[in-house]
Amino acid sequence: MTQAYRFSVAPMLDYTDRHFRVLMRQISRASLLYTEMVVAQAIHHANQDPDAGSRAARLERLIGFDPIEKPLALQLGGDDPALLAEAAGLAAERGFDEINLNVGCPSEKVRQGRFGACLMADPQRVAACVQAMGHASGLPITVKHRIGIDDLDSYEALLRFVDTVTAGGACRLAVHARKAWLNGLDPKQNRTIPPLRYDLVHQLKRDRPALTIELNGGLGTLEECLVQLQRVDGVMVGRAVYEHPLRWSSVDAAIHERPSQEPLKASTVVRGLLPHAERWQQSGGRLWAIARHLVHLVEGVPGARHWRAQLSREAGARDAGPEVLERAALQLEARGL
Repeated sequence: MTQAYRFSVAPMLDYTDRHFRVLMRQISRASLLYTEMVVAQAIHHANQDPDAGSRAARLERLIGFDPIEKPLALQLGGDDPALLAEAAGLAAERGFDEINLNVGCPSEKVRQGRFGACLMADPQRVAACVQAMGHASGLPITVKHRIGIDDLDSYEALLRFVDTVTAGGACRLAVHARKAWLNGLDPKQNRTIPPLRYDLVHQLKRDRPALTIELNGGLGTLEECLVQLQRVDGVMVGRAVYEHPLRWSSVDAAIHERPSQEPLKASTVVRGLLPHAERWQQSGGRLWAIARHLVHLVEGVPGARHWRAQLSREAGARDAGPEVLERAALQLEARGL
């Protein structure tokens, strides 16, 4: 695995699906991408389907991807080492580059399933899960977690968690620099209300210099990422990438040290999606699943709202095909975008 983690796009439920990941590959060839969180139990149930065709189709929906998306990490949710090991083994067979365990999601539904951020209170279980996944897959196992939860938020508790899970085999930690309030705040509030504590992530890197530490949370520009990369090994950005994708088109040159390219145009991104859209439609998929991710691609220019509205209207039709994206690209090219 290269140092793709120097810049990664955070796993985001309902956002980082296979279509958005193909879109992101038009913008950055080198960054690490993540799937949405997939629950290990769901993979287990799909894998138990007695009908081979149905089983393959269910697993494809859950963990299918196009090779163009690589390097790609599968984020899993769960707290059962056996189920996570099964999922990790299947991920290895399909060609994922890494497995990531979600120990950061604060939603009530996830908490009721005994995984996500609440697992920070049980580092031994997290370590057992990491070890089981590593043995089953042979892939790098990483953990995405918070700096604390509720009143379990001391730096000493964070260190104990980190030391325990890395002893279990976690090779990299993506640290969301906010604690999570599991009682009283919803997931959206947990992304904004608890204060960012970059200082604790910096201290963690100083105190455990041999560990590979990524910083996540609140990063909104490439410049902010470059500042943080002076203190940590990698940066992970979520909504700022999804909401302003073209603003990150220089990430390969700036962070991954790839040769500089001509400024990327929105029309080039749309055209880059055409082969994927053709394959998706041939498999029975609807174009809107792809086009919905394009609404933030064009911004800050006259006519952007009209372009988005027309694309949404045409791509939303049940029989819409790749020709909708072709027309959208031509409209952008006519305006030099």
